[in-house]
Amino acid sequence: MLTALMSDIHGNREAFEACLADARTRAVERYVFLGDYVGYGADPDFVVDTVARFVEDGAVALLGNHDAAVFGTGDDMNAFAAQAIDWTRTRLDAAQIEFLRRLPLTAEEDDRLLVHANGWAPEGWGYITGPVEAERSMRRTAARLTFCGHVHVPAVYWMTPRSPAVPFAPVAGVRIPLLASRRWLAVVGAVGQPRDGEPAACYALLHERDGTLTYVRVPYDVDAAARKIIAAGLPERLAARLYRGA
Repeated sequence: MLTALMSDIHGNREAFEACLADARTRAVERYVFLGDYVGYGADPDFVVDTVARFVEDGAVALLGNHDAAVFGTGDDMNAFAAQAIDWTRTRLDAAQIEFLRRLPLTAEEDDRLLVHANGWAPEGWGYITGPVEAERSMRRTAARLTFCGHVHVPAVYWMTPRSPAVPFAPVAGVRIPLLASRRWLAVVGAVGQPRDGEPAACYALLHERDGTLTYVRVPYDVDAAARKIIAAGLPERLAARLYRGA
C-alpha cells in the first residue's frame, strides 16, 4: 500500500490541492493527516472540510496545536499565530470546530506511531528539532516507526539499541529504506508553510510494500495563497514567508 503523509496544511488551499493532485498521479491508496489544518492561511474552512471527507473514506487525521487552539487557548503562540487563530474562529462553523475537537492526539498502526508533535508528551506540543528530542520520542514508544509534523522542516532520524539517534536530511524524490534493524522517526515537513528555505509544499510517501519513505516537493501558486492572506486582513508577514519558505 502507498500512503501519503501530510502535515501542517495551515489553511493553505493552493498548497493542499497541489499535494493532493500530485498524490493522485502517484496512485496513493491511503492518506494520513498529522494535524494543523488551520492557522496562518486564508482557507481553513476548505481544508477542514476536505480532511473531513477523507476521514469519511478511511483516512487518519490527528489533532495539531493550532487546531486545538481553535476551541481552546493559544496563549503560548506568538502574536501573528494568535491573530490568525482568532480570525480562523470566525471562518469555521460549529460542525467544523466539532470535527477538530474530536480528533485524537495519536494513532498506532502495526509498528507505527502517528502523532503531530512527539511521542513523549503529545499534548504538550514539544518540538523535535534534533537527535536528542528524536531519541526521547522514540524511547517513549514501542513503535519502530514514528511519523510526525509540527516542525515544518523535513527530517529523518534513526537509532539502534546500541547507538543514539542519528539525523540526516532527506532528499526529495530519493527513497529511504526503513531498515528493520533500526527504529525511525520522520518529520514529514509542511504542506502549507515550509520552513526549510524551500517554498514548495512538502509531504511524504510511505511505500509499505518495500518499506521505504520518499519525500515529495510540490510547487504551487504561492501568489494566490499570499494574496488571500492579505485580502483577509491577516498579517502580511504570513504571506511574505510563503515566498521564502521560512
